[in-house]
Amino acid sequence: MIITVTPNPSLDRTIELSGALSRGEVQRSLGSSDEPGGKGVNVSRALVASGADTVAILPGALDDPVLVALRARGVATANLPIAGRLRANVTLTEPSGTTTKINEPGPDLSGHAQGLVDLVVEHAPSAQWLVLAGSLPPGLPDDFLAGVVQAVRVTCGDAAPKIAVDSSGAPFRALLESGLTIDLVKPNAEELAEVVGGDPARYESDPAAAVAGARLLLDRGVTAVLLTLGSAGAALVTREGAWFARAPKIVALSTVGAGDSSLSGYLLAETSGATPARRLAQAVASGAAAASLPGSVVPSLDQTDPDAVTVVAVAESPSVPSL
Repeated sequence: MIITVTPNPSLDRTIELSGALSRGEVQRSLGSSDEPGGKGVNVSRALVASGADTVAILPGALDDPVLVALRARGVATANLPIAGRLRANVTLTEPSGTTTKINEPGPDLSGHAQGLVDLVVEHAPSAQWLVLAGSLPPGLPDDFLAGVVQAVRVTCGDAAPKIAVDSSGAPFRALLESGLTIDLVKPNAEELAEVVGGDPARYESDPAAAVAGARLLLDRGVTAVLLTLGSAGAALVTREGAWFARAPKIVALSTVGAGDSSLSGYLLAETSGATPARRLAQAVASGAAAASLPGSVVPSLDQTDPDAVTVVAVAESPSVPSL
């Protein structure tokens, strides 16, 4: 069982444009689609598509469109009732694969932090992995993720699941500064640069620099780093070694949910006992498959080809990115 926590879920509308986005002009779309979204929600959707057991924990009323859509897609949920509606996000995709996202802030969850923590603690003992993913809505403190990790570890003890985190900004920094051990983090190049410095463009062009940057997180209580680098591929860094995999050539239709699918692929491989190199290959294959699908559609394992992904070991380098 893999449980995901999405504090700021959304209903994601993806609009497919027939040409490049023209600001200030009237354009017609080729079509549109609505999917329940948010990083953790996307991970759960990808897990369900591959036949894995998951529960998506999120705020929201039972009749909220996000909860309704998740149930319609066969995703089990545990919800914390709130009065307001969850946010709606809009994504514009161009034929070139360029993606423009407009995200709302989400409902104010002031006074709901403890209730959400309690809901996570209630479900955590049944999980192999607990995934904390996405942004925080207004009203939740920056140390919310750290509080969840602390509560799960204290309450569950030896029964606590492994914990994966995919977040950014102040909540991610607060977690790294908390002194807590995190089993896996999944930043992209920009999110890594936010917390360790360095140039995101260099991370995407230089595997050695990417690995060196990711290794800095190991000194902050992180056990493993899955660093996604978009079309450049991804790196996996642990205390035992580091690996890099270049992404296969694809025709990108939408990058929405690609990183979430990468995380899902990694967790599916990890729970099946795969080697670190194979976990990375599956993560890259899942991300590439998601990018080749329209809108925010997530792939199943059957739609991925990890055998087509070449993984190479990366030797430790004395150089680190300048802060």
